[in-house]
Amino acid sequence: MKIFYNTSIKKNYQNSLIAIGNFDGVHSGHKKILNNGIKKARKIKRKFGVLTFEPLPVMFFNKKIKNHRLDDLRQKIINLKNENLDFIIIQKFNKKFSKINYKNFISKILFKKLRCKYIYVSKNFKFGNKREGNIKKLMQSQKKYLFKTVITQPVKKNKKIISSTMIRKLLKRGKIEKVNNLLKREWSVYGKVIKGERRGRKLGFPTCNIDLKNYTTPRFGVYAVKVKIDKVLKKGIANVGYRPTFNGKKLLLEVNIFGIKKNLYNKNLNVIFNKFIRPEKKFKNIKQLKQQIKKDIKLAKSNV
Repeated sequence: MKIFYNTSIKKNYQNSLIAIGNFDGVHSGHKKILNNGIKKARKIKRKFGVLTFEPLPVMFFNKKIKNHRLDDLRQKIINLKNENLDFIIIQKFNKKFSKINYKNFISKILFKKLRCKYIYVSKNFKFGNKREGNIKKLMQSQKKYLFKTVITQPVKKNKKIISSTMIRKLLKRGKIEKVNNLLKREWSVYGKVIKGERRGRKLGFPTCNIDLKNYTTPRFGVYAVKVKIDKVLKKGIANVGYRPTFNGKKLLLEVNIFGIKKNLYNKNLNVIFNKFIRPEKKFKNIKQLKQQIKKDIKLAKSNV
């Protein structure tokens, strides 16, 4: 799979079929769109790819939005690659790009640079400066610019449309099993181990601290997890929150990896969430906290 970091792509990737969107999480709704596009591309013997944006436009326009993403860019690329695409175009979403009006987006990007043959978009797709472009205007341009618009129908589960927004809400409620079912994989957080206050080590349960950065914050509490270190997969337990027993001020993901006691500072870990165990709680004293951690670990080991 080829990755382009702007819309100036090689000629042999032009005249392709392209799906446009954020694809945050690459969930089962996205997968159906991609699968349909790939089937059509194979049938007419053309390439199929995705045009996506970095950062997410909503986060670019509203700097106050934090803890929003289901995947970081690295994970998005991996998850799209797993769908057997021919290429991905990652367009930097900046002030200059946001000022492109919808007519130039169609004529200069979709036609001149990409020369799309089929464009896959959702029915509420908006594009161009001030979001003035829409499905109607895209379809009005088809004949002039020699492409066909394919409006993708939403995928539903229990009569509800599967969306990245729905999955974020489920994460905030701690519904990890439902999230993993909608993603068709296990949700994970990828990040570097940072230095903490070493309280876990003093308690006898050393933890790796990871900054959640712009990831959607799952429900505060304890989770059964798996942790991928390089290519090794280990079981573990994680806490998301502020550590109220110690009056913590910073939101952290803390992970205790079973069977590992060595220093992992600056190591990149992929923390894979399996099951919500209990909400975060403030304990009266350290003894109560240690007793609860032992119970949590026992439960976590039986759930990963």
